[in-house]
Amino acid sequence: MLGYSLTELCIEGPENKLNQTQFTQPALYCVSYMAGQAKLGEGLVPCAAAGHSVGEFAALASAEAISFSDGLRMVAKRGEIMSKVVGGGMAAVIGLDPDGIKAVLTENKLNKIDLANFNSPNQVVISGPATEIEDSVKVLKEAGAKLVVPLKVSGAFHSWMMQAPSQEFSSFIEAFSFSLPKFPVIANVKASPYSSIEEIPALLVKQMHSSVLWTATIQSIRASGVTDFVECGPGNVLTKLLRQIP
Repeated sequence: MLGYSLTELCIEGPENKLNQTQFTQPALYCVSYMAGQAKLGEGLVPCAAAGHSVGEFAALASAEAISFSDGLRMVAKRGEIMSKVVGGGMAAVIGLDPDGIKAVLTENKLNKIDLANFNSPNQVVISGPATEIEDSVKVLKEAGAKLVVPLKVSGAFHSWMMQAPSQEFSSFIEAFSFSLPKFPVIANVKASPYSSIEEIPALLVKQMHSSVLWTATIQSIRASGVTDFVECGPGNVLTKLLRQIP
């Protein structure tokens, strides 16, 4: 389906190729989906699911709102489209709240940077032109940020720079079929469950250029009565963030 061996790329590399978003996204989708299937096979019965950015496709596939193969085709196209946008970057800002970050960016006329990921009260990811991201590091640190860490990504994801690619993606996913999830899946864009079939493609398109409301997503799941979380995918980044979210 992809035209290359994903297993070979994940295990043997090269890493610089795997870090290119057109390859990263299918890899994350497949590994996350398979990890989720393993948990379901062990008897796990989810109350709800959520995925961070491309992980949302794996969550939807796990909830049978999309088929695995359709999800893979969508994610591969999403990565291909997003890879065409050059000159962007992202950075994680730690220790400065969103209002503080916005104030610093405005004060320094860094107006092309968006707040992309609200990962926890202590961590916000910014996204925009690489030159402005570079210029923001010093001023954000001077304003009180404990750390400003440029991310190893190949574009300005979840920012205004992804609006044009999202329109191409919208045309692409019109051909796919969607179903209501078997259990609630929380959408990144609104931090609440998908409520209709029609909403699924619309929000997946919007997600490309909108903020990932991860803190609000976790709080929404907790408010529904959930107490136990299981991270399905590579690493434990989301588990670490979970501990930071009240």
